[in-house]
Amino acid sequence: MSVEPFPGPESPRARFGAEMRRLREAAQLSQAAVAARLGCTQTQVSRLEAATRTPSVSDAERLDKLFGPSDSTFFADLRRRVVARPNSPDWFTDWAEEIEPAARVLWSWDPLLIPGLLQTPTYARHIFNQEPQIAAEEVEARVESRAQRQGILDRDDPPLFVALIDEGVLRRQVGGPEVMREQLDYLIEITEKPNVSVQIVDPNCLIGLLGAFMIAELRDGQPHAIHAESSAEGQFTSDHRMVTTIRNRYEAIRLWAYPERVSLKVIEEARREWT
Repeated sequence: MSVEPFPGPESPRARFGAEMRRLREAAQLSQAAVAARLGCTQTQVSRLEAATRTPSVSDAERLDKLFGPSDSTFFADLRRRVVARPNSPDWFTDWAEEIEPAARVLWSWDPLLIPGLLQTPTYARHIFNQEPQIAAEEVEARVESRAQRQGILDRDDPPLFVALIDEGVLRRQVGGPEVMREQLDYLIEITEKPNVSVQIVDPNCLIGLLGAFMIAELRDGQPHAIHAESSAEGQFTSDHRMVTTIRNRYEAIRLWAYPERVSLKVIEEARREWT
């Protein structure tokens, strides 16, 4: 049986469940029968179909084998969208799945947190845990998604990642001293990569308080793209005017940045304070 997409406006999680239920019923299989093939319980199958459980990698792979042709990746692809944007908008999935992997250079600015591409799982987990009414499995799905994004820095042809971070971020407690020591240790370690540059920005840089953003220089002469964040939404565009505005802001912030060697010493000093 081949997998045919189910038309509808549902979220990826809801669509995953609806497709699973539709194909199961078309194959005249009970939830218990599917559970046996997935290696899980009937309750877990029910929760997948009701979109109250995040599908695992093995769930998606086994569903593709069960309901699709041998080369089907329908459920695997849909699962990536589930974990890449749990309760978040389309623009972020597009950025994480299409822009970041295709970038030659990524410029990042964050006045509040360690950039996502440089976060440890523990640091990221504590951030996601602050989301109101978020389930534990949702938190883990987001942590996993973030780890997948970070894989671009370890590719054979990784992008150059240039991160500007407000100095106050190094002393903003996330999780506790142990979490912060681990995070700053990782930040120090990753700066040894030839494709990662980290500069700490003087906290008196007020223009940077307007918000976090990223700029992507794409390969093959494609237009640059930007991803600008706010507390409620984000903007992902390659509009020349917007890209120019954000790039000019980045350069204005960079004027307040310490040189890389000085930045490393600032990170090391902050790390020693987390005892």
